Amino acid sequence: MARTRPASPAAAAYADAPLPRGRTGWRDAPWAVIDLETTGLDPERDEIVSVAVLPIDGGRVIPGAGLYRLVRPARDVPAESIRIHGIRPADLDDAPPLDGVLDELLAAMAGRLLIAHAAFVERGFLGPALAARGVQLRGDIADTARLGAVWLAERDHGPAPAQLGLTELAGRLGLPAHRPHHALGDALTTAQVFLALATHLEQRGKLSVKTILMLSRQQR
Repeated sequence: MARTRPASPAAAAYADAPLPRGRTGWRDAPWAVIDLETTGLDPERDEIVSVAVLPIDGGRVIPGAGLYRLVRPARDVPAESIRIHGIRPADLDDAPPLDGVLDELLAAMAGRLLIAHAAFVERGFLGPALAARGVQLRGDIADTARLGAVWLAERDHGPAPAQLGLTELAGRLGLPAHRPHHALGDALTTAQVFLALATHLEQRGKLSVKTILMLSRQQR
């Protein structure tokens, strides 16, 4: 069966961009933190209303190269989701639909390993979104919630909390939380949390991409 061609040059570039090998040291790998604000947690019925991507190169966040976009959903934004992220229908009137930001999103992610907090949300929404461009989400996602649980369990010699929110984890690391439930604020917090956790975890010895992704899959 012939392979489906990606639906845009950005999608083709994303599909073809080489990703770092597993043995690459974490500081030498290009990463991108991604954060989505959505109307709920069910990808089959809920929608993305904002997206942010922040690159990390050489173990440093590159805020000036970040991406932040509001996204106009096809359906009304539920009141309960507005209470969480503060994005009102009026804020989305002039925003493009998801289809209008996908190529920018693909370009921001191309050739980079992804990082997210509680990555099941990003994974669940990104898969169907990228399918619209004829590509699959590439690679595993480094999950700061899982990495944080590993760090806390090792530090405290006991089980970590079952549900570790981003703000709580940042606080335990002595870091500020930047605009919680705002995609760009959460992306910056997640980036700083990731850098702090990787720095702590590399005290075990050389910390590779493969190890970070393996720890991100580890059950708590």
